[in-house]
Order: sequence, then structure tokens, then C-alpha cells
Amino acid sequence: MNVALPPFKERAKAALADRRLKLAIDRTTGTAEAKRAAAVAAFPEFDAARARGRAIKDHVIANLGHYLEMFERNATASGAHVHWAVDDAEARAIVTRLCLDAKAKVVTRSKSMLGEEIGLPHALADAGIERVETDLAEHIIQLAGETPSHIIWPAMHRTREQVAELFTASHRPPPEADDPATMVQSARRVLREKFLGADVGISGANFLVADTGATCTVTNEGNAELTTTPPRVHIVTAGIEKIVPSTAHAMALLRILVRSATGGELTQYTTFHCGPKRPGDADGPEEMHIVLVDNGRTKMLAGEFREMLRCIRCGACMNHCVVYRQIGGHAYGGTYPGPMGSVLTPVLDGLAAARDLPNACTMNGRCAEVCPVGIPIPTLLRAWRRRSWRERLEPGALRAGIGLWAQVAHRPALYRLASRIGVRALRAFGRDGWIGSLPLAGGWTAYRDLPRPSGRTFMEQYRDQQRGRK
Repeated sequence: MNVALPPFKERAKAALADRRLKLAIDRTTGTAEAKRAAAVAAFPEFDAARARGRAIKDHVIANLGHYLEMFERNATASGAHVHWAVDDAEARAIVTRLCLDAKAKVVTRSKSMLGEEIGLPHALADAGIERVETDLAEHIIQLAGETPSHIIWPAMHRTREQVAELFTASHRPPPEADDPATMVQSARRVLREKFLGADVGISGANFLVADTGATCTVTNEGNAELTTTPPRVHIVTAGIEKIVPSTAHAMALLRILVRSATGGELTQYTTFHCGPKRPGDADGPEEMHIVLVDNGRTKMLAGEFREMLRCIRCGACMNHCVVYRQIGGHAYGGTYPGPMGSVLTPVLDGLAAARDLPNACTMNGRCAEVCPVGIPIPTLLRAWRRRSWRERLEPGALRAGIGLWAQVAHRPALYRLASRIGVRALRAFGRDGWIGSLPLAGGWTAYRDLPRPSGRTFMEQYRDQQRGRK
């Protein structure tokens, strides 16, 4: 079910006015930034590991069909069933059919952004299947009736105090206190019954290992293992770009994924699933299904956004983004927020619906600096801006304004005259060295003050400086 959202600027405005949201974002992203910096400083080989990670992903992208066929062959040999989905609708239909074939009443789900991308939560609800999110953060946002606001910390927009309110209202018995340890124990009591009573467990995959047919999940809570092991049926949903040639390549990428995501050396639980339960195994599912989803990825493969397929979903670009850290994830309006979402959402939802996202970027480049596989996100966002301009998706007033500026910029004498007039006129709006409001620029001055100009253009000051040197 698609719910019409307000325009991006309205969503951003509401987020900027939410003080509790800003507090929650600062707590999480500030800690993540500091932990990543410490982890990188303690790992002298990080740059070499990044280069290797980028090379691995580029090799896979260049040979994607080969490795996908290898994965299907080996996963099938291990006893798993591999399904292919062209788009989100087909992926939803496959997963829902598998759940209904298993006569599932309760389905547990370990955090998967791919599941959010294909709209799986709504599909399960429409099929009358109870969905239980087992990741602690996903449990929180399920209780709140929300979507993830971050790909690593889905509930990072919620403060501890807000989580305590949710648990008190929803858990029976309610938690005895609002400290994190007590609330975690409360969630454990509620979820343990669901883990043991689920008919189907659905997980994502951080990596798909071609030469073994295994899927790899990475978590810090152990919920993925409880989601994939007790139920009779285990369903994996994964994008086709998650493929890697071998376990050694997966481990090489894990070295940069975990440090970039949480600032650790390795997560608490790194698990490889290779087929269903075999004779003699102590536990495991009776059936394993792997749903490989395209949903626009092959289109990216053949186009100018090919490099985005390197993304290993670490979230570092969000934690360092000056825009994300002001407005949070929900303001972006798509499955994937932040810088990586600003590239991916136009692919998934169409540029006409998402053109505001590439334009929201300040192009400061921090996302590219911290990306563990060297994705040039600002370059890709500029590509979306160029396409938006070519397709005439920009508002008429903006196109007219830029057209007028171009006419002036092509005439150096006129441009210098306009600059001299402009900087002198701006001084009239300044108070105590700052401009707090400006006609026709309310979008800027509503949330920031601009420095009052000196009254002379850069070229005027530069010429005076050169004269002084003679």
C-alpha cells in the first residue's frame, strides 16, 4: 500500500522543527562517527583494504552473470531453492506464495532493507500473516508503526525515553524500568515466544557466496540465527549485487563493512547458511528458499550509476552527511535515506518523484571520503541533476532564473557589474555581521544566517592585494 507523502521540502521542514529528532540523530551519528574514526586509526591497512574491497566489487559487477549462475548452481546443490524476481511485485508474490504454501500463521523477520524495498511488510499483512520483526530496533519501529530511518540503526530517530513509552504501552508485562538493560530483557521475553512459534523465518543477506552457494548474515544481537534456525522454512531475500566470488572475498569485505558501520572489528554474529537441515544436523530449517531480486539493478549495471552497485550497505555516508544529520531518514521519503538513498531512490521510484533528493545535497564530499568501497556519490548525484535538467523536471521559475544568470555569466563585464551591485546591496540586509532574512531567499535564511559581505567583490579585493605587493 503506497501512502502519498508530502513534498520533500515539507518533510524536511517538519524534521528541522523536531528537537527530539535532532537529539536522537546527534546521539547516534556522533557516536558512530567517533567509533569509525577510532577503528580506522587502529587499522593501518584500512586504505589497502578499501582498495581491495573496491576491486572485488568492480570485478563482480563486471562478471555479475557468471557469478550469479555459479551461486544458483551451488545453492541448488546444497538443497536450497533459488527464485528470480525481476521487480518488487514479483519478489513480493514469490515470498508471499512460499509463506502460504508453508501454511504460515506467524513469520519472523530479521532486518532486511531489501524486504522494505520490495514492500514485504504490507504484502504479508495483506495475506493475513502475522509478521514479527526480531531485530530490536525493527521491533521498536514495528510497535510505532513506522519505517526504518537508517539502514543500520532503523530506530535511531527514537530516543530512549520514547522507546520506554512504546514498551510500557505494548509489552505485557511492561518493563519495570526505562534503562536499556531492563528494556532489552522485556523485548527478549516478548520475542522469545515468537521465535519458537514461527512457521517461517525471513532474512536478508549481507553477502551471497558464489563458490559455495551460501548466504551470509551479519548481526550484533543473534536475532538472525533465531529467525533462520527454529522455523520449518527459511526464506532469504537479497539483491543480485550482493554476490561475491568466495568466502575469502566475503571476509575481506567484512573487514571494511563492520569498521565503517559500527566501528568494530567484527560483529557478534557472522553466520553462513548453506542449504536446509541435513541428516544428522542438530537443527536448521527443513526448507531454504533464496529469492534473488533485480528491481532496477541490471538497469544500473548498463548505465552511469553502475558504481552504486558497489554499495555494501554500511551506512557510513549517512553518519557523516551534514544534511542527514539535520533532517534524519524519514524526510527522504524512500526506502534508503541519506546520500546513498539520494542515488538509489530515483532508480527505484523514478526521477520525477525523487528529483528533490539529488538537489538536497551540499556536495561537500564527506560521503565519498568515508565510503569503504570508494563510491563517488557526489558525482552520481550530479549525474541525476543533469538528467533532471535535460528532462525539464525543474520548476519553470528555477529554469528561468538559471537562464538569466547564464546570460549574465556569459558577459564578463556585465557579470562584474552585477557582482559589484549585488555585494553592496546585500550589506543593507546585514545586522551585526550577519544576514538573517533576505527577499527571494527565504529557503536559505529560514534556517541559517548568511555572513554579511564586505561590500567589495573578490576580484576587487584581489586586485587591491596585488597592487599592495608591487
